[in-house]
Amino acid sequence: MQLYDSVFAQLGLEGVTIKINNRKILSGIAEVIGAKDKLIDFTVALDKLDKIGEEGVKKEMIEKGISESAIEKVQPLFHFTGTISEKISKLSALLAASEEGMKGVEELRFICDHVITLGLNKAILDLDVTLARGLNYYTGAIFEVAPPKKVAMGSIGGGGRYDDLTGIFGLPNVSGVGISFGLDRIYLVVEELNLFPETVTSTSKALFVNYGEKEALHSMKAITKLRGFGIKVELYPDNVKVGKQFQYADKRGISYAVIVGETEMSEGKFALKNLITGEQVLLDFDGLQKALK
Repeated sequence: MQLYDSVFAQLGLEGVTIKINNRKILSGIAEVIGAKDKLIDFTVALDKLDKIGEEGVKKEMIEKGISESAIEKVQPLFHFTGTISEKISKLSALLAASEEGMKGVEELRFICDHVITLGLNKAILDLDVTLARGLNYYTGAIFEVAPPKKVAMGSIGGGGRYDDLTGIFGLPNVSGVGISFGLDRIYLVVEELNLFPETVTSTSKALFVNYGEKEALHSMKAITKLRGFGIKVELYPDNVKVGKQFQYADKRGISYAVIVGETEMSEGKFALKNLITGEQVLLDFDGLQKALK
């Protein structure tokens, strides 16, 4: 949890929520409501509470064969609010008859108490009893990270505790905690909040137009040399209509296009087109380098 907090703090993401639950809690709840044999069905439905709402979850549970009396016992989970300490107290009362459930409560209390004592930089800690994730291999704590509330996006990280997961790979009796970072979603969140530094978002100086395999190879030789001089240039990846390539340059904020067709190749020249003014000049490599520098 500290690792998550540290990484997201360095990315400038304030207000991410690290949600925590425990597999033993979920097993304990299923046990005390008399639905132990329906653990997976119960937790999969409960995990959808924020998506389909209370009535939707109840409907799915009934369809999966969970009795109405069992659902009545789990009613407090649909409106599970309060501080982390208050939530743990409520769980203790709810799971008093389940040995496994109480183990989960103690594990949650241990982690939450220590995290609260040590403190987090930017992240918010929350106990979410509906969190299920990969129940087929998690054995203890379960984590999920939600982005800042002002960004409409799914989880940007997740993981949990597993005992002997390595046993299936021939390395028995090794426990661990694994977490992952949702790279694509994190990128989109950082982009939406305009948190990328200019050194990351600065675009290429020029786009080499792709006229085909032969021309692209010729262009790549020049691109390699220009990059060696510290000039950021790129080749459009596909041989498509030039108009589409210019649209790409415009969208990326690239000011120049370098045109290298058969004529330019035979003459050892490069046509440099200013995409803002429309002006175009024919240059040799040294002239191209100076113009882009």
